[in-house]
Amino acid sequence: MAKASVKSRYVCTACGGISMQWAGQCPECGEWNTLEEQVQATAPAGGRGSTRVGAQYAGDSGIKRLSEVPRDQETRFPTGIGEFDRVLGGGLVAGGVVLLGGDPGIGKSTLLLEAVARVAGRHGALYVTGEESLRQVGMRAERLGVEDDGLRLLAETRVETIIELAARERPEVLVVDSIQTIHSDALGSAPGGVAQVRESAAQLVQFAKRTGTVLFLVGHVTKEGQLAGPRVLEHMVDTVLYFESDSGSRYRLLRAVKNRFGAANELGVFAMLDTGLKEVKNPSAIFLSRHEQPVPGSAILVTREGTRPLLLELQALVAESPLSNPRRLAVGLDGNRLGMLLAVLQRHAGVSTYGADVFVNIVGGVRIAETASDLPTLLAVSSSLRDRPIPQDWVIFGEVGLAGEIRPVPNGPDRLAEAARHGFRRALVPAKNCPSPGDRPKGLEVMGVERLDAALEIVREAD
Repeated sequence: MAKASVKSRYVCTACGGISMQWAGQCPECGEWNTLEEQVQATAPAGGRGSTRVGAQYAGDSGIKRLSEVPRDQETRFPTGIGEFDRVLGGGLVAGGVVLLGGDPGIGKSTLLLEAVARVAGRHGALYVTGEESLRQVGMRAERLGVEDDGLRLLAETRVETIIELAARERPEVLVVDSIQTIHSDALGSAPGGVAQVRESAAQLVQFAKRTGTVLFLVGHVTKEGQLAGPRVLEHMVDTVLYFESDSGSRYRLLRAVKNRFGAANELGVFAMLDTGLKEVKNPSAIFLSRHEQPVPGSAILVTREGTRPLLLELQALVAESPLSNPRRLAVGLDGNRLGMLLAVLQRHAGVSTYGADVFVNIVGGVRIAETASDLPTLLAVSSSLRDRPIPQDWVIFGEVGLAGEIRPVPNGPDRLAEAARHGFRRALVPAKNCPSPGDRPKGLEVMGVERLDAALEIVREAD
């Protein structure tokens, strides 16, 4: 009988690239000091190996014409948690694979246990844990008040056993917590390695696509906040979700960074209570502090996260700096863009921050990637510098160009409607985002501006 041979190879922990020789730099992605040695047992000819010729990754086989592919709408069913369904794009899709990452203790297992317990009564659900015992999972379920309504549990780390039992039980929803604890007999390396994570995930994804099972994979994150393991893991799944939270905050933000069945960058807001995660249906209300008296350096902006407009408070603080090189610090915004905007403020509006430290913060721990925060950022900086507050019933959004012009942003009517719904009376927006008088939300005065200096003048006259 032929014996399996043992080979040594080097796998990149960043991209999963394979090299037969060690090098300081990965030849695939260019990262330094990421190649780690992996010892792999290769099955003999005709035996079972990690690469199976003919295995169908997505379940379908053979070549088909585009016209022959069914165009039916994907089958969805909700979890019953509104914010979770919103981030997923409307609910769970049969055969969809979701990767959920986040810091330790942020609530990944809590959210999934609550979600699968809600759907277990209507659809079969199997929760596989590789980190905890079944007793620990049962204790968490009791604390969360989860009812025993057909949810099945399994403590297992061998991927072949998980697939075998899942094929027998035929659940419609399968949770694997976490993928870093799962291993395959096809490889000789330890669980959590790049090769094991990739091989285990590949087998589970293949099973989900072939059977139409909704698959949730829980992933660990590195100290940089990225999902641990090869980046190819994110390409293998349909949806990638990240749990975010500020240290000490009881609010949790669930963000979709990739979604083949819905909008990317969709945001769901939860509050962590003693009884588990509770959805926040009106997140704008929790991010607006509404000071008793107007405060210099504070501006209310309307951002858009996925398909939902969101009201946030932006705070700026300008203080005399004792350093020869004043600091520019942005929390929740791009720090490089802050430096560029301050240069535009000095060049086209005559407001200089030389010799002063500038700090900008988005209240609530939300991170903004869009440019609609440009105009409120500069108006808040000017307000702090002059020590004159912006009126509390104003809402502001708009992109600022390098020539000092105010550019429009997408979905202006939705942003104005959200501001009017929360009782704001005036909106300072780009001129091209200013609706016609008949289309303006009731009770909201909309002021359109084309230049940065004109916007600053409007705020000064309102003092």
